[in-house]
Amino acid sequence: MLAPSQPCNPWRMSVAPMMDWTDRHCRYLHRLLSRRALLYTEMVTTGALLHGDVPRHLRFDPAEHPVALQLGGSEPHDLAHCARLAQRWGYDEVNLNCGCPSERVQRGAFGACLMNEPQLVADCVRAMRGAADVPVTVKHRIGIDRAEDYGFVRDFIGTVAEAGCEVFIVHARNAWLKGLSPKENREIPPLRYGVVAQLKRDFPQLTLAINGGFASDAAVHEQLALVDGVMVGREAYHNPWWLAVWDEQFFGAAPRALTREQVEEDMVAYMERESAAHGTHWYAIARHMLGLRNGLPGARRWRQVWSDHRLKHLPAREVMMLARTRPG
Repeated sequence: MLAPSQPCNPWRMSVAPMMDWTDRHCRYLHRLLSRRALLYTEMVTTGALLHGDVPRHLRFDPAEHPVALQLGGSEPHDLAHCARLAQRWGYDEVNLNCGCPSERVQRGAFGACLMNEPQLVADCVRAMRGAADVPVTVKHRIGIDRAEDYGFVRDFIGTVAEAGCEVFIVHARNAWLKGLSPKENREIPPLRYGVVAQLKRDFPQLTLAINGGFASDAAVHEQLALVDGVMVGREAYHNPWWLAVWDEQFFGAAPRALTREQVEEDMVAYMERESAAHGTHWYAIARHMLGLRNGLPGARRWRQVWSDHRLKHLPAREVMMLARTRPG
């Protein structure tokens, strides 16, 4: 475990950007569980910010800090404009997505296919850094398609680092751009953690965090001995209570007397505030906490109550009481 007096970097533990999952309601839940973990938004495209509803995409609760905005795009000028927006809205970091393999992203010529154009990525980073004072980071894969050429990812990082990027979050799988869905791209290309460890040895001056398949304290500690940080994706979403030990396990913080019941009550209070301020229905928020009681007796019935669309007409606090009193 990290000694309490030992300094740590903001990227030591983070929750990955996940489309349709890590919206501001999900991030609020995660912040209740961990005060230190860095939280990322879903990927927001430059087009959505240039031509869409900016407040809808960028609004977040101040409690979410530290929070990073992940951008999808490939035009330096557009990304610079969006980086300025991120700083104006108070984000702590701007991250460029160079890892998403979806066909929609490929049609927009950004995401993972940007790894084939490291100089363009460098130009994007340079433009974003010139437009905002917050850190500009890059999230990427270790390769494209089935080629396992270490020199490819090494040279990508080297080129982008020359533009001033000092932090790289590396998903330790290749992105197969043809033939696999985004879900399959998170599961089928083999994890190669050793590549990321080698990158850290080759670039000791950079901050390198690893992403891909982590689901236990032991697995995280193993990587923290080799690289600067670990980013957790699906396990953090499906088993959010794991985050409750992160501050103690990985940041050396004092243990907290936190209970699932208190987190649930805090989320209900948040639902009530969101309803009053923005007209958000509690049902849109509750979906993110359905894994909170995973592994406990009665968890299945608890999830059923919170996900029962027939109860949508009830206030959130009444639903909470039903979830706690139904047999199971």
